[in-house]
Amino acid sequence: MTRIVVATGNQGKLKEIKDIFGNDLYEVVSMKECGISSDPDETGATFEENALIKARAVAELVPDSVVLADDSGLEVDALNKEPGIYSARYMGEDTSYDIKNANILERMEGVLEEKRTARFVCAMAAILPASGKANPKEVVVRGVMEGRIGYEIKGENGFGYDPIFFLPEYNMTSAELSAQEKNAISHRGAAIRLMRHELSRRRI
Repeated sequence: MTRIVVATGNQGKLKEIKDIFGNDLYEVVSMKECGISSDPDETGATFEENALIKARAVAELVPDSVVLADDSGLEVDALNKEPGIYSARYMGEDTSYDIKNANILERMEGVLEEKRTARFVCAMAAILPASGKANPKEVVVRGVMEGRIGYEIKGENGFGYDPIFFLPEYNMTSAELSAQEKNAISHRGAAIRLMRHELSRRRI
């Protein structure tokens, strides 16, 4: 059975990865369960670069395992794709998302419906164990959930920017969806499924 170490302390994210990868071929564990911690500076210019930075840092500590890491955020087209890779640090890491969401809504005042397009992006990186003298292989995938910025904060089920991320096909925000509905269409769920396919394709 292949062991996958996930570079995260987020139990919700870990559970989602476990649910999608299943228990038949993969043993999915957190880096904490491996007795390690890692918090490298995210100096990349893209979601993919930051995901690789996090994955590489943990892979150095568990060279015999597959290591997964992700980086995700919100891109708002009318705001030049802000907050983007700075989504978690937008207006300061300690600033509440109520304040962050209110700020984005204020900046979007007067923007027409068709110009309010936005998306959640999740880049997921995997570092595969080196074989013999070969260097570790790296696999990167991207999952996207398209939507629009709403006009008010709505919903109690989500977190982060979910309460302002409106999904026209559901006529509600991401924060108004059930966890099951959100996982089926989310950017992270899409990235995890793509990664599982890539690992399976490589017979890992």
